[in-house]
Amino acid sequence: MRKRLLLLLWLLFTLLPFSIMAQGRGEILVLDAKGPIMPPMLEYFRRAIRLAEREQAELLLIQLNTPGGSLDTTTEIIQEFRASRVPIVIYISPNGAMAGSAGALISLAAHQIGMAPETSIGAASPVGSGGENLGETMEKKVKEITKASIRPLVEKRGPNALRLAESMIDEARAVSAQEALQAGLVDVIAVDVQDLLQKLNGKQVEVAGGVRTLQTANAPLRSLPMSLIERLLLTLTDPNIVFLLIGIGVQAILIELSSPGGWVSGFIGVLCLALATYGLGVLPVNWLGLILIAIAFVLFILDLKAPTHGALTAAGAGTFIAGALVLFNSPASPEFLRVSPVLVLSVGILLGLGFALAMSLALRAQHVPLSMGRETLIGQQGIAQVTFSSGRGQVLLNAELWSAESIPGSAPIRKGDRVEVIAVEGLRLKVQKVREVPASDTGTH
Repeated sequence: MRKRLLLLLWLLFTLLPFSIMAQGRGEILVLDAKGPIMPPMLEYFRRAIRLAEREQAELLLIQLNTPGGSLDTTTEIIQEFRASRVPIVIYISPNGAMAGSAGALISLAAHQIGMAPETSIGAASPVGSGGENLGETMEKKVKEITKASIRPLVEKRGPNALRLAESMIDEARAVSAQEALQAGLVDVIAVDVQDLLQKLNGKQVEVAGGVRTLQTANAPLRSLPMSLIERLLLTLTDPNIVFLLIGIGVQAILIELSSPGGWVSGFIGVLCLALATYGLGVLPVNWLGLILIAIAFVLFILDLKAPTHGALTAAGAGTFIAGALVLFNSPASPEFLRVSPVLVLSVGILLGLGFALAMSLALRAQHVPLSMGRETLIGQQGIAQVTFSSGRGQVLLNAELWSAESIPGSAPIRKGDRVEVIAVEGLRLKVQKVREVPASDTGTH
C-alpha cells in the first residue's frame, strides 16, 4: 500500500507540470491595450509574451487603441515583439480606435495586423522629449533611424506598404483601415475578434523560433488583463492625474507647516508627491514649470513668516498656475500629454484659498486664551481646607484638592480663608491669602 501511494505521488508531481503546460497550449491570450505607450505598457506586453511562451499559447492577440507615446518605450516593445517565439497579432479596435504615432510603429512589428472598420493608423513623426518639434538636423537623424528600424518589418509587405509606412514618419500621414489594407500595410479588416481569427486561420508567420501556421479557427480565448500595479503605474502617466497629485501634495504639506503637530496631512502630502514623481520621470516635462511650482511653494512658506499675510499667498497661487501650464502644455505636445487649463485654474485657486483658510485658522488659534494647563491656574482663587502649618496645607480649587504652600512673608492662612494662586511648581501651588476689603471701603463718600 505504501509503495502504491509513493508511486501515485511520484506520478502526480511528475505529470503536473506537463498538465499545466498542456492547459495553456493552443489558447489565444487576449490583451486589452488602451492608453499611451509608456513603460507600464511595456511591462504588460513583456509579461504576456513570457506567459504565452511558457504555456505554448497559439497566439498573443493585442487589442490596441492608443494615441502614441514614448519613442524609447516603443523601441523596446518592438524588440520584444521580434524576439517572441509566439505569434503576435495587433488588432486595432473597436470602431473609432487608432494606432497613432508610437502605436503605428509597434503595430508594424507584429506578425499580423488587423483593423476594425472605421479605425486609423499612422502619424508617426517623432518629436522631442518635451513634445516640441526637433531641430532640422536632429529631426532628419531621428526620422532616418526610425525608418531604418521599421524597413525590415514592412519590406515583405510590398513597395506600396513601405512607401506608406515611410510617409507616416516623414509627413505624419495617417490612413483609414481600408486605405491601409489596399496598400498592403495591414493584413485583414475584421468586424470583431471572432471574424479576425477566422480570417487569420491557416496563415503562415515567421517568429523567432521559425515558421508557424496559425490555427485560430476554434482556438479558445483567454483574457489577460493588466495587473493592479500596471494599471496604477499607467494611470500615473496621465498628466492630469500627476498635476492633481502635485496640487494635493503641496496643499497637504502647507497645511502641516501652517498647523504643525499632526502627521496625517504631512503623510498624505509626501505620498502624493512621491506618486507624482513617478509620472514626472516618465512624462515629457518642461523644467521651467517645475521651477515655477517650486517658487510657488517657497512663496507660500514665506507668507507664514511675513508680518502681514495674503500678498505672498496670491503671488504663490499665480506662480503655481503658471508653472502647471508650462509643465506639460508645450505648444507641440500631443493632446493626450497636456493638462486641462480649466483643471489648472481650478486647482490653483483652490490651493490659494485653502492655504489662506488654514493659515487664518492657525493664526486665530494662537490668540485664543489658554484653557488648560498649569499656566491657567495662576491668578485663580480657592479656599483653604485646613489651617496651614509651617506654611503648607491644602486648597480646594476648581473642585479639585491641591497641595499648597504659602509664599514667604505672606499672611498666615487659616481654614476657610480665600487664597490666590501666585505660581505652580510641579503639583504644588504657591498661594497667598486674599486680603479682605473692609466694609467701609466699599461704601461711597
